[in-house]
Amino acid sequence: MLASVTMASTDLSLLDLTDKETREKLSLWDRRTEATAPLTEKQMDSVLEIRAAAETLSVPSELPIEDLCSLSSRSLQSPFTATVPASTEDVLLKGFQMLQMETDRIETAQQFFAWFAKLQTNMDLDESAKYRRTRDDLNSYQEQCDAILKDVNMALEHLDSLQKQYLFVSNKTGALHEACEQLLKEQSELVDLAESIQQKLSYFNELENINTKLNSPTLSVNSEGFIPMLSKLDDCIEYVSSHPNFKDYPVYLAKFKQCLSKAMHFMKVYIVNTMQSLTSQLTKRDPMGLTNADNAFTLYYVKFRAAAPKVRSLIEQIEQRAEKIPEYQQLLEEIHQCYLDQREQLLSPCITSTITDLTKQNNKDHCALVRSGCAFMVHVCQDEHQLFNEFFSKPTSRLDELLEKLCVSLYDVLRPLIIHIIHLETLSELCSILKNEMLEDHVQNNAAQLGAFDAVVKQMLEDVQERLVYRTHIYIQTDIIGYNPAPGDLAYPEKLEMMERIAQSLKEEQMKQMSQESAFSDVRLEDADGRRNSNAGNVEPSRLQTSVSPADLHGMWYPTVRRTLVCLSKLYRCFDRAVFQGLSQEALSACIQSLLKASDIILKNKTQIDGQLFLIKHLLILREQIAPFHTDFAIKEISLDLKKTRDAAFKILNPKAVPKFFRLNSHNAILEFLLEGTPEIKEHYIDSKKDVDRHLKFSCEQFIQQQTQIFVGNLEEFLTKVSALKTMAVQGGPTYSLSQQPWAQPAKINDIVMATYRVMKSKLPSTLQSMSLYLANRDTEFILFKPVRNNIQQVFQRLHTLLQEEYSGEDLQIIACPSMEQINLLLSVNK
Repeated sequence: MLASVTMASTDLSLLDLTDKETREKLSLWDRRTEATAPLTEKQMDSVLEIRAAAETLSVPSELPIEDLCSLSSRSLQSPFTATVPASTEDVLLKGFQMLQMETDRIETAQQFFAWFAKLQTNMDLDESAKYRRTRDDLNSYQEQCDAILKDVNMALEHLDSLQKQYLFVSNKTGALHEACEQLLKEQSELVDLAESIQQKLSYFNELENINTKLNSPTLSVNSEGFIPMLSKLDDCIEYVSSHPNFKDYPVYLAKFKQCLSKAMHFMKVYIVNTMQSLTSQLTKRDPMGLTNADNAFTLYYVKFRAAAPKVRSLIEQIEQRAEKIPEYQQLLEEIHQCYLDQREQLLSPCITSTITDLTKQNNKDHCALVRSGCAFMVHVCQDEHQLFNEFFSKPTSRLDELLEKLCVSLYDVLRPLIIHIIHLETLSELCSILKNEMLEDHVQNNAAQLGAFDAVVKQMLEDVQERLVYRTHIYIQTDIIGYNPAPGDLAYPEKLEMMERIAQSLKEEQMKQMSQESAFSDVRLEDADGRRNSNAGNVEPSRLQTSVSPADLHGMWYPTVRRTLVCLSKLYRCFDRAVFQGLSQEALSACIQSLLKASDIILKNKTQIDGQLFLIKHLLILREQIAPFHTDFAIKEISLDLKKTRDAAFKILNPKAVPKFFRLNSHNAILEFLLEGTPEIKEHYIDSKKDVDRHLKFSCEQFIQQQTQIFVGNLEEFLTKVSALKTMAVQGGPTYSLSQQPWAQPAKINDIVMATYRVMKSKLPSTLQSMSLYLANRDTEFILFKPVRNNIQQVFQRLHTLLQEEYSGEDLQIIACPSMEQINLLLSVNK
């Protein structure tokens, strides 16, 4: 309102101003200094543009002629289409008409000035009309804005009022909501408290219901409500036990325990009566016990399997609770014991009778008895485990104890028989049955069900092995070390020659049969055999008999060798490595001793070469046959060396040591005896395989030395004399002339050389024949004879060198020593 009043007063003041004052006021707007309304550069540019546009405007038609004539030519460029009046009067008349003053007359100066003032006023009014209209529009806009502003202010006042009312209502509503939430919270807490109390009371309230059910005369452990009642009773006991801070905790816990004892008593009575009734039924059918296995299976297993579902559900409930509640665990153990007692009462007579029948049927066949008895107990153990699983879902060690007790009955029958077996073959076969068939085949494939059987079989196996070790020691002492060879056992080389003749006759018959066949393939075989026969006849006469050599036949081996190898082959899979090593060492040592003894007998009765080749061949057989045993034939022996103790005892018993008894220093005699007389423990290894190699090496060296002595012994003796003579001459003795020595004359040397050559020529074929007969292997023969051949060649080489140095050409002709080519030819032909 104040603004509108101010604007109205301003308009009135403007109307009161004169034109001159108005122009002066306006001039103040854009003066150069201190302008009232200074224009910006952009505004000045706009004014200049408007001015430039105004210069092109057309000349007003009402402009007087005088004024029109006074305009410059530049001002007349705009299009002007008005017609120039004929005279000034017409122009003035027309102007007055336009001013509506055609009736007025100007006669005086006063009238003129009045007219001019009126005209000027009209002109001013016409000129400021648009500004006034604009001002009026602005005033109306201002009034409208004032009205709108007033409405807005009123609306704001209403909104403020509404906001205050909303806040008041909102605060009241929030307080009411909080109050309601608090009430609901308190209500929920009260409800939860009531439910908690009700839940806690429910466990105590169940006591009466449970007591009522347990005391009911119609209660049955097979009824549908018995198992849920047990679950509820367990929950009540668990809850009461976990809250010992309750007021009547001991009273209610004792009452619940009484109910539990009563429920378990019902279950125990039912299960025990069921099992005992089964036993009594089976016993009444045959009080003396059944010996027929089929009837036993039908009565002892089928009946129990048929009754298992009656008690299985109750036993499962007991097993589920046994881990958490000790009372149930005790009840389960009592049920296990009752079940096992009933099974033992039924099975013991049957098993005893069956084992007795098996013993009668296999009285003379211990292996069949052990195999059938163990197989029977395997079936019993498996059937008992399967039957136990029909009643119970969790295993127990008491079942294995029962089965082990039943298996011991078989062990008690077999052990007296085992400890009286004397044959190694039977004992080794029993070891194989128990170790391979029972333990590896049955027990390993079903260890869970055959645990008890496993323990008994292992004990039985240990007994068999112990008996086998004992009998092996006796066998080694009696049949190997104490073997007394028969004449036929030492009939070498006669038995080899006889077997060779038999083999040769068989070979000839085979060749005749092959020559009669006409097939093409057989012809090819004949050619091949013919080539081999021709080669054997010309160069290698003994190769034909290589494949059937008597020395390679097991029957031709010396009995102790055959017995030792057979014994080792039986023992190898019966014992652990350590036990087998000890037994094998003892057996091989005994076999080597028997071979040495037999070799000495053959050497005395026959020739030395027969004894040596016999020993070499059998030592080779031993070394070859023990190679497949992947074990060490070595044992460690521990001995006590009392040498230091003996020396210390002699030292302390010396009369000179008596004064030292009372010395109080390190030289006290008793102290020295204690320190110096301590026995020593010594360990040494005995390796039978190395003993075989050592004896074989010694025998081969002895054979080589002896054969060399036989063939060139005289020449070696002669060369030894020559070497001794030369040694004496070098050491300052008298000079010598070898050809002048009586024993070194060319004729004497010729006798020695010729005798040696004759010996070689006569004995070398028989020696090679004996080697072929005994050894029956060209490679072995070559290896063994090669040192002999080298020794012979060396002796003749030394003789040739000596003869070239000491004798003349005539002497050499008299000596007539064979050349090295002749010696090599002789050795190669007979090789």
